Amino acid sequence: TCRRSPPQKYYPPDFDPAKIPKLKLPKDRQYVVRLMAPFNMRCKTCGEYIYKGKKFNARKETVQNEVYLGLPIFRFYIKCTRCLAEITFKTDPENTDYTMEHGATRNFQAEKLLEEEEKRMQKEREDEELNNPMKVLENRTKDSKLEMEVLENLQELKELNQRQANVDFEAMLKQYKEYEEEQKRKEQE
Repeated sequence: TCRRSPPQKYYPPDFDPAKIPKLKLPKDRQYVVRLMAPFNMRCKTCGEYIYKGKKFNARKETVQNEVYLGLPIFRFYIKCTRCLAEITFKTDPENTDYTMEHGATRNFQAEKLLEEEEKRMQKEREDEELNNPMKVLENRTKDSKLEMEVLENLQELKELNQRQANVDFEAMLKQYKEYEEEQKRKEQE
């Protein structure tokens, strides 16, 4: 087997790299990338469900005049797997997520709604506590009461587990074997 040497490049003595014209690429240039669907969605045209993790060859472009804290926002164009309708979504670095633009609807996400509701409740509580020192005291007593209940429930569960732990499984198995042998003897008689 013969090993080939890499191709040789010849640069003439009068070669000047500064004289090579610069390649001018448009700002809104699109690239083809391979990506996975970032969330569950449903095509508006045909109703096809596209699940999170489905792989697509997508066109990617930088969204003009939109940045978040210096981070560029990208837009992705994919095609529906059934009807080939175009679906677009953008990156959302503010929420570390993606936002649906058009062509499909994002499926319901219970986790996200729950997190938002939790944040809202926490913010309301903080706002209340900021103006009302009695509310701070009430919330502390509620929290300590809830903590005590949780500890009591945990203690009850531990006691229940200890009661069940006292069962001797070896003795039970031995008793069951003796019972089976007794049954076999009766059948033989």
